[in-house]
Amino acid sequence: MPSTPDLGRVTMSLLPDADDGNSTLEIAALYSLLAFVAALPVSIAASQILLTITLGCWIALLITQRERPTAPPFFGALLGYALLTMVSVLFSLDRGISIVDSKEVLLFLVVPVVFRLARGRRAQTVASVIVTVGAATAVFGIVQYGILEYDNLGQRPSGSMGHYMTYSGLLTLVIALAGARALFDRRERIWSLLVMPALLAALAVTLTRGYMIGAAAAIGVLCVLRDFRLVVVAPMVAALFVVVAPPQITARLYSSFDMTDPTVRDRFAMGRSGIRIIGDHPLTGVGPDMVKEVYPDYRDPGAVQDKNPHLHNVPLQIAAERGLPALGAWLLFLVMVVRDLYRRLRSQANPALAAAGLAAVVGMLTGGLFEYNFGDSEFLMLFLVLMTLPAAAAYHSTVDPSVGSHPGKST
Repeated sequence: MPSTPDLGRVTMSLLPDADDGNSTLEIAALYSLLAFVAALPVSIAASQILLTITLGCWIALLITQRERPTAPPFFGALLGYALLTMVSVLFSLDRGISIVDSKEVLLFLVVPVVFRLARGRRAQTVASVIVTVGAATAVFGIVQYGILEYDNLGQRPSGSMGHYMTYSGLLTLVIALAGARALFDRRERIWSLLVMPALLAALAVTLTRGYMIGAAAAIGVLCVLRDFRLVVVAPMVAALFVVVAPPQITARLYSSFDMTDPTVRDRFAMGRSGIRIIGDHPLTGVGPDMVKEVYPDYRDPGAVQDKNPHLHNVPLQIAAERGLPALGAWLLFLVMVVRDLYRRLRSQANPALAAAGLAAVVGMLTGGLFEYNFGDSEFLMLFLVLMTLPAAAAYHSTVDPSVGSHPGKST
């Protein structure tokens, strides 16, 4: 009977043996990172507290070992996006509201932190924690649906998250990681295959159409990357799903293509409103978190809702609230990420993590057509972790981490 990974034994084997201050700090930093990623699918408050602790450990390591902060190349594009976000704050219709909302750019520090603390084999340990905790939250969501009667659009499974959209977005990212490990990593294949049914079932019972489509797209990309012939399995799996899934779930999926559905109509109306907002504020947008304030003025005649907190579409939301230059920086970030991940996939050094990153990008973009997921803190943090793990896994230090202070290199 397969068992979950012995994470304690694994992590201890990855730590330096020297009994000195640097070694102790390295241990504290790694365990705080593992606690942070474990908390991501469970609690936003706990994850942010643990991220703060991890940041402190990271800074302490940089100081004590006289290191310079390092990050994958795509981090530069993220910094550009953060800078343009601050520019949009300066020209915001309400700077006070926008500056509070733009604090999300601080979460971009997840990239250099993971890149420093999850190097080499540690990246696989971080990935194992994500899959295992994600599976546990999936079981909780299934219990909510089957026992606690979270089985309708008014009350959907949300795990321990505050909203079903956040929960379903996190499940999509975990599905991308588990699916990649099942297809590309023989050592992790059995555990990933065991948890995949729970992850997929939990996502289905959230009745979240965008992420169900996003997860399907992510899995499809993984099949293409592994062996194009696996694509022929997709129609059979889809047919099986239609046969065994409860009518409520299949009806929800079918409604994605029903133009009389109120939520579908409202999504298109929000898109038209967003285009008009961009037309009036092309360079700096209306400011972070200000779309909801101006939406009534731009409301489309075909809209269903009088007000909306955002445009339920990532590219439109970024351009409307931060301007077209910020959208360009965001797109550059994605291009650089995809190029880096594909290069690492081709290198065969860490194919599972690279494939997981590519699948997560596809899941994010597909879900992002229906939801502003890049502005969701929990989703954003886990997404950035998955983008960084392949580069961290490929990092080769030139010295023992418990002794040296010289930077290594990432291949």
